[in-house]
Amino acid sequence: MNGRTIGLDLAKNVFQVHGVDEHGKVVLRKQVTRHQVAAFFANLPPCLIGMEACGSAHHWARKLQSMGHVVKLMAPQYVKPYVKTNKNDAADAEAICEAVTRPNMRFVPIKNVEQQSVLALHRVRQGFVKARTAQANQIRGLLAEFGLILPQGIGHIVNQAPGLIEDVRNELPGSFRLLIQRL
Repeated sequence: MNGRTIGLDLAKNVFQVHGVDEHGKVVLRKQVTRHQVAAFFANLPPCLIGMEACGSAHHWARKLQSMGHVVKLMAPQYVKPYVKTNKNDAADAEAICEAVTRPNMRFVPIKNVEQQSVLALHRVRQGFVKARTAQANQIRGLLAEFGLILPQGIGHIVNQAPGLIEDVRNELPGSFRLLIQRL
């Protein structure tokens, strides 16, 4: 079936597939479990496959491309206008199938494994920085409840908090001193 276009709605376990022929006639509506996806698409002739750029999309795009398919990823906000009925997986797959054929559609480049690895590193680092900042703000806020004000900045907490904890002149309870020390 030359000219087949498929919309693949990705999910955790059950994927929805919607396919049309070169005339736009629906030729395929199917649910496929995660472990069936590779075998299902390996048995299809090369076709255009559209997917939303979401979790695992780059993995599946690389896998499907290796089978000879043309894969295009789209940002979910560009697919949403093509959903015609109530939001469900089948309707999403149909909308993806329609959106991927639009001439003015903007596509997301498929990332290779190395690019994804570097992005994961940046994402994790950003999470650590965010957690550290939240913890610093929590320490600063808790100390402020006892009238002990620390200036903003991680360095001020590292340099001044230990001295405040050890200072017997302030009226911090022992359990609170221990809490701040652990934070």
